[in-house]
Amino acid sequence: MIDKTVNQNFGVGLGSFLVPGILRRVSPKNSIVPIVVDSPHSGTQYPEDFEFLVPKIMLQRAEDSYVGELFSDAPHNGATFIEALFPRSYIDPNRSINDLDPELLETDWSGSIKMGEKSRLGHGLIWRLCPPDRPMYKERLSESKVRHRIESYWRPYHQCLSKTIDTLHSRFGETWHINCHSMPSGSAPSVVAQNGRKQADFVLGDQDGTTCSMQLRQIISKTLINMGYTVAINDPYKGVELIKAYSNPDYARHSIQIEINRAIYMNERNLERNVNFWELKRNLKQLISVLADFVGFQSSAAAE
Repeated sequence: MIDKTVNQNFGVGLGSFLVPGILRRVSPKNSIVPIVVDSPHSGTQYPEDFEFLVPKIMLQRAEDSYVGELFSDAPHNGATFIEALFPRSYIDPNRSINDLDPELLETDWSGSIKMGEKSRLGHGLIWRLCPPDRPMYKERLSESKVRHRIESYWRPYHQCLSKTIDTLHSRFGETWHINCHSMPSGSAPSVVAQNGRKQADFVLGDQDGTTCSMQLRQIISKTLINMGYTVAINDPYKGVELIKAYSNPDYARHSIQIEINRAIYMNERNLERNVNFWELKRNLKQLISVLADFVGFQSSAAAE
């Protein structure tokens, strides 16, 4: 069971806890491996102060629906699982804290702003536009409202992930971070499968080989292909803030992003699970088991 005590430090040991409306961390009950699985975009608990203009279904379709549930068995194989409970459309934990759109704000921002590609499109740290181009709010947001979202939602998620990775790295000398997402089937790239060209079931992103060892990418890709799925690499998703912020392969800190084609497990129109959901969930549990064995082998080899 998750301890429902708010842990403001997010780093005292590696126990499980829930911060209502913000995040949950679930740790393995028995043996633990230095694997962290996180789902930053599957949150469905909408804060009371989230006064958006667009129909809620548009925001729900932007969620990584069910991704947290799909990977929730990771602790059974020794991994630590972290999930954001708030929606990405409220504030996006997979964006830099400086990736703000000035057009969102009612006054000049007192801090640093470094706009990225997403914020230029209106979909940065806090969305100004609901993709592709519908205004999110009736009025611009005050700095105090933006800072509330940063301090109460974005920062706790990053603190939890960062301190979990640091604690595991201190204990094991290495960490393997799996950052989990889903993609609309319409944006899934085409790959050459055995029976011709089809949309990829998975995209693995490691910022063109800079955020993790090649072995990690290969073992995930090979395992998924052996399960019958198609896999693309860094196309069109290379990974964003979370794998960049918490990776350093030279110091055995490895991060990779996994994108799952939503069409293989859900109906994208009514947002219901389809008949393949439970098979995919079992396969992802097996994937984490394979990774746990791989990590154990890597640790044993390093110790020799």
